[in-house]
Amino acid sequence: MTANSADDQALLRRFALFGPPGIVFFDKLGQELAYRVIGFEPPEQFLASLDRAFAPR
Repeated sequence: MTANSADDQALLRRFALFGPPGIVFFDKLGQELAYRVIGFEPPEQFLASLDRAFAPR
């Protein structure tokens, strides 16, 4: 992403991200989960985000 190439820009558009850091989560089948992390999160907060992203619905 830091190169900001045409491929990088296309990927950002595909996932509606404005730039890094942005984390999009996917399930085992490759389906995007309805949870994202945008921006830096310290380790404890990121672990909590992982729990939320993969919590049973």
